Amino acid sequence: MNGRVLLSLALPLLGGQGTFAQNKPNILFIAVDDLKPILGCYGDQLVKTPNIDKLAKRGTIFMQNYCQQAVSGPTRASLMTGMRPDYTKIWDLKTKMRDVNPKILSLPQYFISLGYSTQGIGKIYDPRCVDDALDKPSWSVPYYKRSDQYISKSTGKPEGQYQLPATKALFVKYTKEGEAKGLKGKELTDYVGNLIKPSVECADVPDNAYNDGSNALYAKDILARLSKEGKPFFFAVGFSKPHLPFVAPKKYWDLYKRDQMPLAPFQQKAKNGPEIGYHTAAELLAYSDIPPIASFSDQKVGMDLPVDKQKELIHGYYAATSYMDAQVGIVLDALDSLGLAKNTIIVLWGDHGWHLGDHNLWCKHTNFEQATHAPLLISAPGIQPSKTKSPSEFIDIFPTLCDLTGVKIPDHLDGKSLVPIMKDPKVSVKEFSVSQYPRPANKIENARLGWSDGEFMGYSIRTQKYRYTIWLKDTFRSYKPYKKDLVVATELYDYEKDPNETVNVVDEKTYASITKDMNDKMLHFLSSQVKENKVR
Repeated sequence: MNGRVLLSLALPLLGGQGTFAQNKPNILFIAVDDLKPILGCYGDQLVKTPNIDKLAKRGTIFMQNYCQQAVSGPTRASLMTGMRPDYTKIWDLKTKMRDVNPKILSLPQYFISLGYSTQGIGKIYDPRCVDDALDKPSWSVPYYKRSDQYISKSTGKPEGQYQLPATKALFVKYTKEGEAKGLKGKELTDYVGNLIKPSVECADVPDNAYNDGSNALYAKDILARLSKEGKPFFFAVGFSKPHLPFVAPKKYWDLYKRDQMPLAPFQQKAKNGPEIGYHTAAELLAYSDIPPIASFSDQKVGMDLPVDKQKELIHGYYAATSYMDAQVGIVLDALDSLGLAKNTIIVLWGDHGWHLGDHNLWCKHTNFEQATHAPLLISAPGIQPSKTKSPSEFIDIFPTLCDLTGVKIPDHLDGKSLVPIMKDPKVSVKEFSVSQYPRPANKIENARLGWSDGEFMGYSIRTQKYRYTIWLKDTFRSYKPYKKDLVVATELYDYEKDPNETVNVVDEKTYASITKDMNDKMLHFLSSQVKENKVR
């Protein structure tokens, strides 16, 4: 079934649309960049996230939620369309979603057809994977861009996300140098970034000195306008922290003590783990203060950093998380003060996890637990708060919001409604979640592993107890027929006995029956994808 037919089937013909829409709940859709489940409501005893924790007390916490691919562009495209990466065909940070899938149906686009006003600010889609209008079909009004009106007058707007005067001055200096050399766009950005792009910043500035703080104030005003429009809204608010660089006002750094920052307990390659599962943290290497101190160990995975720098980065991640939480609080407080909370569904999600030194890894870009495990909270009127360990994944958000608002769930979606779990946290709607990652992601990985090309894909299924991953060569994708000789490596981790993934037990005799069962599940999943894509 082609995309044009899919779209026509998905968009309902609504008679009396105005009356239908007026009775529908609003949707506040909060996205957070690079947020792993380091939150109080997920059991972290150190982090300070009072606003998200308050939201969790009135919603469902999905404890075992996973992203589709641990990098922004692909996982956000999947979440926003309810389709896996092998359908969206977004596996990187440069492909435009509608260039390869022009008739794909997005979540807010569907809600426009239901009489909703859909509006957004901040990072919802990855801007590199959509058009300049941040996916024009998704929004009923032009997408809101950052407004200098909300930036702190005492600091002025940041330069390259930074507010320390010395850093800002160097940014201006090197930008002028680059422009004098005739550099533009990415070449200019790379030139400046190689000279001055620190991985952290602690500045004694107000919250709205940085973009997240100014966007929170802007979002507050947008909510006030939406409350007066008299029609249901889908309002998406995206926050960029705790994404690198870890910049946050000093008061959030002061919430933590550097010497109490928790170093990853296991900073090695897993025993029997295939190298294809790892990377060299190229994203972090792009920051100007990292290459001088980074080194690579004999195990050829990850990046070795001095303990003091590890603690500084972890400190920065926690500070940026608390800063983001405060901005979420501004939006939630505005919703409450406007009297909208009682008729609003709230969804909060972090697009994927983040390695903080485990396996000697930093950033995301893997199929391991710390990269794929991502927070998801949903609060809906009339549903009691709860916490569940039932498997969920981001493609489930689209059908869940349809179910919660009482509208038809488009037949083509890959995900399943989580409403049964919200009503009974002991219920499951699926056996496992699926993540995937292409390898290598860049030229550094290609050179490290000695491959002539980078056309590998790893598929990973996560049950409540285990993770099973297979890596396949020759540009394999799940819509192609599976052949055993395409498999170059397999992994199995037992999270009850080994939560830090220290041993790949896929070849151990005591796990033979589990390996077979997980492999059967994987093959059934791959087979189902071939069949579904033929139907589509």
